[in-house]
Amino acid sequence: MKSVVTGAAGFIGSHLCEKLLEVGDEVYGIDAFIPYYSAAIKKSNLTHSLDYKDFHFHQIDLRTDSLDDIIADAEIVYHLAAMPGLIRSWEDFDGYWTCNVQATQRLLESVRRCPTKPKRLVLVSTSSVYGRHATGNESLPTKPVSPYGVTKLAAENLCQAYVENYGIPVVTLRYFSVYGPRQRPDMAYHKFMRALLSEEPITIFGDGQQVRGNTYIDDCVAATMAAANATQGEIYNVGGGETATVLGIVRKLEALSGRRAIIEFAAARPGDQQQTGADTTKLRLELAWEPRTKIDDGLARQWDWQQREHAKWNDGL
Repeated sequence: MKSVVTGAAGFIGSHLCEKLLEVGDEVYGIDAFIPYYSAAIKKSNLTHSLDYKDFHFHQIDLRTDSLDDIIADAEIVYHLAAMPGLIRSWEDFDGYWTCNVQATQRLLESVRRCPTKPKRLVLVSTSSVYGRHATGNESLPTKPVSPYGVTKLAAENLCQAYVENYGIPVVTLRYFSVYGPRQRPDMAYHKFMRALLSEEPITIFGDGQQVRGNTYIDDCVAATMAAANATQGEIYNVGGGETATVLGIVRKLEALSGRRAIIEFAAARPGDQQQTGADTTKLRLELAWEPRTKIDDGLARQWDWQQREHAKWNDGL
């Protein structure tokens, strides 16, 4: 099966590529290496996929470059490419708009032009479309409170318009707080672990009582692949089922690492979510998916990985 993965060099995209290759797909990965964080980290994420002869990587920008030849004959298109993060979206709206909406529109147009349509286009979205309190099922009202959430909801609505008017077979996934090895360096758990390893302060914005649903990377990838068999036009929450406060995660990491965190509190940031927790009943019932990784086990795996990465990058690699 020919699968296309946009955002292939990212945290989740690189794990998805590897799993698709493991099950025998021919994978065409797309990434523009937009400097949201180090391109060297993203290139490192691709190391395992590049060992496969059926992996074909294209460094192109969805906003400007032609996609037709890559998309042609694809059976599944997984659209993960996006500008992530709530806070930076206040500072770079043009970047978020072009990466999250314009790029999606150009991908949809490329799919629309294909003589043979893919079986599914899996759009990756986010719990941020629900807003400050994102707890419940897919019927929750969408009330984003950050430009990031606004642009991701716009991408969802744009895809739905293409479903209605052109029959593009889109399935939408709303991820909740994905963590694990290769987590982006701007994400909270990565930053907490890096601070513990470096004996530096951890900054917690607000009172630390914000609640987060947690989804381990392997469970996230399994849900994403399962979406290839979903009914077009459907939307699914993807979450691991366990919630914890931000401060509670820091305490878990202290116990895991045997280190005491130096915690500094700062004012809450605009756009931060107060509570997230995915009701994944629909995903479980319709796609027979179940999360398999407990939060303590997943954090231990990320900690082991991050210790190795910390040593590697400190040694200059």
